Amino acid sequence: IEKMFNGEKINSTENRSVLHVALRAPRDAVINSDGVNVVPEVWSVKDKIKQFSETFRSGSWVGATGKPLTNVVSVGIGGSFLGPLFVHTALQTDPEAAESAKGRQLRFLANVDPVDVARSIKDLDPETTLVVVVSKTFTTAETMLNARTIKEWIVSSLGPQAVSKHMIAVSTNLKLVKEFGIDPNNAFAFWDWVGGRYSVCSAVGVLPLSLQYGFPIVQKFLEGASSIDNHFRTASFEKNIPVLLGLLSVWNVSFLGYPARAILPYSQALEKLAPHIQQLSMESNGKGVSIDGVPLPYEAGEIDFGEPGTNGQHSFYQLIHQGRVIPCDFIGVIKSQQPVYLKGETVSNHDELMSNFFAQPDALAYGKTPEQLRSEKVSENLIPHKTFKGNRPSLSFLLSSLSAYEIGQLLAIYEHRIAVQGFIWGINSFDQWGVELGK
Repeated sequence: IEKMFNGEKINSTENRSVLHVALRAPRDAVINSDGVNVVPEVWSVKDKIKQFSETFRSGSWVGATGKPLTNVVSVGIGGSFLGPLFVHTALQTDPEAAESAKGRQLRFLANVDPVDVARSIKDLDPETTLVVVVSKTFTTAETMLNARTIKEWIVSSLGPQAVSKHMIAVSTNLKLVKEFGIDPNNAFAFWDWVGGRYSVCSAVGVLPLSLQYGFPIVQKFLEGASSIDNHFRTASFEKNIPVLLGLLSVWNVSFLGYPARAILPYSQALEKLAPHIQQLSMESNGKGVSIDGVPLPYEAGEIDFGEPGTNGQHSFYQLIHQGRVIPCDFIGVIKSQQPVYLKGETVSNHDELMSNFFAQPDALAYGKTPEQLRSEKVSENLIPHKTFKGNRPSLSFLLSSLSAYEIGQLLAIYEHRIAVQGFIWGINSFDQWGVELGK
């Protein structure tokens, strides 16, 4: 943990520091990479995003025809897409964030399938649309083809001179940005010590989210993540949430032989958490050799999947209760983003949801015995079918509410938990040669 925070090159196969924690560090923090404090660089990009997003949101930034822009399409794939989509989906129904986003739309384009292009620009007018192209190198094949496709959509409607007004970039390759037709002054940097799947707190996520919600709300998200960074670095291991969670995962996978994990948020706002954690976890820890290149004598990595409760209960929970043993992460929220109290109902809608949240781990832990079933007068031939063995592992998070701050905390808990698993398994959680092979 200390090596990571000190900027040592723990990503040894790529000879890189692993410093996503620097992306949300306070302005006065000192985090070095190659002997240079990277925090001022990070803040200079954040200040630029703040200024740009304020200009954009105030209506001062206008498109080729003089109209203010209210729609944003963010073009990127993998880490340039899944993390920002998760945060955007979670913020959409937060009252403070929703108020800030009134009259605006943020969409994401990832898949090279032209169907995704069609969906991302459906009912949008190029006159009022800004496109953010997110690619570190500006060479990712799918992203650049999608960027050229959207560029053609803009040019065919507004002419070639419109590109500089309707397209901006998140990239480190200013030469290719300029060749594409985007003004390099409208490019926002990030660094090679940020892995794609860990990049939501960089310009990759902060820029599109600030255009939609305003920088102050995104700053609260960053502060939430930073609070967990500080906890992870300083808390004793007995009280250290990411460490304890990481240990539980290693125990479940490598000792008990349970290869999967279900991520089950009892909040529709977190519906894109599982797809993001799929990438974060499986791309990080899906390794068969140690960091020294030696084949592992045990299985590492988890198979992640999930859906929000209560939807999942009417779907794959059958397997979890009576089929294979699958450790579960239950995530609940005390205060709903959108509470509803119907007259005449025994409980509020949110309390109904949370009753399920509390009941499911109990059912997994305690199951139901043949004796209990007989006392309930269940017919003998159905007893084997209605018996639940119990003793099935799960853990529960209970968040006070789900504002930008808590969304940041939740993200950082999973990021550090995954790193802990990798440290114990002795693998490099920060490269992705399998993905590179696919490319």
